[in-house]
Amino acid sequence: MKTNTKGIFLALAAAFAVSNVYIFSKSALNEVHLAQFGTLWFGLGIIWNLIFIIATKKYKKIIFLEKRSWAILSLIASLEMFGTIFFFLSVNTVENPATVSFLANINPLLIATLGFVVLKERFNILEGIGMLVTLTGAFIISYKGGGINNFFIEGSQYVFISGIIYAFSTVIAKRNIKKLDPSFLALARILFLFTASVAALFYFGLGLRIPSSALVNIGIGSVLGPFLTGTLGYFTLKFIDASKASMIGTSRSLFVLLGAFVIFDKVPASIQLIGGSFTILGVILISTGKLKNKANG
Repeated sequence: MKTNTKGIFLALAAAFAVSNVYIFSKSALNEVHLAQFGTLWFGLGIIWNLIFIIATKKYKKIIFLEKRSWAILSLIASLEMFGTIFFFLSVNTVENPATVSFLANINPLLIATLGFVVLKERFNILEGIGMLVTLTGAFIISYKGGGINNFFIEGSQYVFISGIIYAFSTVIAKRNIKKLDPSFLALARILFLFTASVAALFYFGLGLRIPSSALVNIGIGSVLGPFLTGTLGYFTLKFIDASKASMIGTSRSLFVLLGAFVIFDKVPASIQLIGGSFTILGVILISTGKLKNKANG
């Protein structure tokens, strides 16, 4: 299989896996506290990742990691820990997971903006239009009306904070993806998140006795989320450009939309669907612009 084709399939698989994370995590969070959810979700994720690393004998590469690689690994894991915490706060707060998924399409805009500000990267007219379209879509989705304190829907702020953190993480990961095995990146991220979840569990004085239905959702979601989503996402960057991966990743919103309708019998309001369409179009424009920039050298 050609490298580009393999990357596209991996990106689609990652999009499908992450779309199910929205559904299964929302189902579980409807029944349990976020700290209980995180402890079990990431605890099981550690097990799945360790099984994969041992089965593929990737653990042998650990001894060859340089000190700088360990530092980068810790930095990325820390950023992704906070980004993921805010992501699940948004899933827990916003009523419909499809709305969160549409809002998350602002991430490529944030990555492009970060590249312009920090890395001094330039963007063309197509990318600029895409950014404006994406920002407009995010505003439409988030808009609630009312006074200044009740202007946006509750939980949208968590999506934006998560996106900003992920943008920093993505830029760092892309620069160092050749030096670090994706499995190590995924495992480090989960270890940090598991530690934070356990600390929160003790802080709130909670146990791990939860409904069996929540445990089933966490069990399935932990395979798709902490294991498959992270691993497939990092592997995708090894085969195709991040812009192309972002473009394919927008299919996640459609998967989540269908899942939310089937599982929760919920569809976003018409205005949010319009905003969601804007964010998808914006991501496609941004990604196409970046690919044209690369083609033109």
